[in-house]
Amino acid sequence: MEQKMLSMIVPAYKQEKTIVKDVKNIDKALKKLGMKYEILVVIDGYLDKTMQRLRSAKNIQVTALGYETNAGKGFAVKYGVEKAKGDIIGFIDAGMELDPTEIALMIDLMKFENADMVLGSKLHPDSRVNYPAWRKIISWGYRTFAHLLFGYSVKDTQVGLKIFRRPVAKKVFKKIIVKRFAFDIEVLAVAQKLGYKKIIEAPIKLNFKKATSVTTTNFWKAILWTFWETLAVYYRLKIIHYYDKE
Repeated sequence: MEQKMLSMIVPAYKQEKTIVKDVKNIDKALKKLGMKYEILVVIDGYLDKTMQRLRSAKNIQVTALGYETNAGKGFAVKYGVEKAKGDIIGFIDAGMELDPTEIALMIDLMKFENADMVLGSKLHPDSRVNYPAWRKIISWGYRTFAHLLFGYSVKDTQVGLKIFRRPVAKKVFKKIIVKRFAFDIEVLAVAQKLGYKKIIEAPIKLNFKKATSVTTTNFWKAILWTFWETLAVYYRLKIIHYYDKE
C-alpha cells in the first residue's frame, strides 16, 4: 500500500521575525510522524523579508509560495490547498502560538474516527491553553453568535490548526470566498452543506504570549469585520443558497 502524504500549509503575514523558527518547529514535529510530508508556506503579500528569511534558511524542508498584495488568511490557505499534493491537507498559523506536535494526535484521530476533518479546539478538556481572560470573553461571544446562526455541533471553530482529507479540502475550499477573518466559519458551513458531517475536535497547546503583537485599532477592526463576514456567510448559505451552485 502506498504511503500517505501530509501537506501542511502555513499562511504567513509579516512573519519575518518568526517564520524560520516556525518552519523548523513544524518540520521537527512532522519528521516524527513516519509519513511523507510537505510544508507549504504561503506568504500573504510581499510586505517584509519573510520570503528572504525562508530562502536563506538551511536544513528545512519547505516550499515557499506567495504573491505581491496582501489578500487575507482565508485567501492564503485556499491558495495553499490548491497547490497541496497530500492525501491529508491541513494548515497551522505562523507566529509561534500553536504547538505543531499536536498534529500527530490529529492524524491519529482522523484515522481512528474515519473523520472528514479534525479541528484544533481550545475547549477540548485535554487542551493546554495560555489565553488571557479578555480574549476568552471575546471568543465566547463570537462562538455563541456563530452557533446561534449555524447550529454547529463543534464547540470551537476558530483555532488556526485544522486537517482535512484531501477530497474534503479540495471540494470545500473550491467554494470558499471569504478572504480574511471568517473563513473558518465558511469552511464549516460549506463542509456541512456538502455533506461532510464527521468533524472531530482535538486538543491543542496554545501559548498566547508567543503571539506577534497587533495594534488595538487593528484588533477591534478585525473583530468587527469577522462579525460582518460571518453574517455574509449566513446570507449566502441560508438566504440566496450560493453554496448550492456547482
